[in-house]
Amino acid sequence: MSMDVRKIADLGPADRTAFFERDAGIDEVAADVREIVDRVREEGDVAVREYTSEFDNVSVGNLEVTDECERAYDGLEEGIREAIEDAIANVREFHEAQVPEDWRREFSDGRELGRRFRPIDRVGVYVPGGSAAYPSSAIMGVVPAVVAGVEHVAVVTPPADEINPATLGAIHAAGADAVYSVGGAQAIAGLAYGTETIDRVRKIVGPGNRWVTAAKAEVRGDVEIDFLAGPSEVVVVADETADPELVATELLAQAEHDPNASVVAVTDDEPTATAVAQAVEDQIDAREREDVIRSALEHDASGVLLARSMSEAILFTEEYAPEHLAIVADDDESIGERIDSAGSVFLGPNTPVAAGDYASGTNHVLPTNGGARVTGGLSVETFVRSTTVQRLSADGLAEIGDTIVTLADAEGLEAHAESVRKRLEDDDDR
Repeated sequence: MSMDVRKIADLGPADRTAFFERDAGIDEVAADVREIVDRVREEGDVAVREYTSEFDNVSVGNLEVTDECERAYDGLEEGIREAIEDAIANVREFHEAQVPEDWRREFSDGRELGRRFRPIDRVGVYVPGGSAAYPSSAIMGVVPAVVAGVEHVAVVTPPADEINPATLGAIHAAGADAVYSVGGAQAIAGLAYGTETIDRVRKIVGPGNRWVTAAKAEVRGDVEIDFLAGPSEVVVVADETADPELVATELLAQAEHDPNASVVAVTDDEPTATAVAQAVEDQIDAREREDVIRSALEHDASGVLLARSMSEAILFTEEYAPEHLAIVADDDESIGERIDSAGSVFLGPNTPVAAGDYASGTNHVLPTNGGARVTGGLSVETFVRSTTVQRLSADGLAEIGDTIVTLADAEGLEAHAESVRKRLEDDDDR
């Protein structure tokens, strides 16, 4: 079998490290990426073109391909165009529900406090592509930014002798303002620092390979990023009611992304564990990306795990903090409520992870490598910033004046305290 059944209780320190301390694998390319970023920052389009020729083996004419995207959309087969539009509609509907509303509240002691939300003005979205088709990544990156009200949404996508028209068409349909035919670390550097052609942005989002991820790590601080994402991950929590064949399809679906993908099934039922492992082996030969899948199944952070109880399965999953969490169990709702750390949760036998990848409406740009312990996936909130607003009446300042002065004096910030005393004294003199 490609996946042996192991007991969670028998996992040793090395096993637990593999499962719980996954990384994006960027250290090996960090030095090369730093050189690329520095050159693009200093030389602009010249460096971008040189690296594009070197890494993508493509000589790009115009770096900007915004008009090409519109033409690609117009030329799409009707079925593909309708699928793109349907997915966009669902993603837009879900993200419109996330738009935060400004609020202001008056308190009885003379304080008026509130919070307002405004979109970031310029963002960049990385869309994997080239000759491969990733229209879903275009939709997931661009639509939330447009819904948030971002003024200028720039997209970078790797070049090819012929960039896949489905990717270009989806970028146009999603509402991007500018599109550039450049990928890899040089694309991230171009967005971060600007070139003669590429407009500089304030935040960069979107998934990519380890060169892209390493570049995002390198420019972070000069520009904001979403998060550092690694290879795809899924944990499937199953009980004795789960169909092993369906559980296996979930594991194989994520495994075909990347030879470094991490795929895990965890169950408290031994016959289910054995059946899932066998179903995985039975289905592999029929998959077009069999070699990629087998490599992922051999990953140290992949496997079929047997828990002594559902509570142990839940504790394992919480510590794993997966990008995707599928729960196929009779009590799926309550199990899901007990797992806080997951990028996106898929409940029930009729909710494949692929639904969220493409068309349910949720976003598929999600934290990996345990990032779900501290952050969520791409959303409208990714593209907005908040500002607090306050107004104090004279009575309101008087009400909290002693508190401010006492704390300012305790911190040795006399001018802070005086800024309050002066106002209170002036008010007394009136």
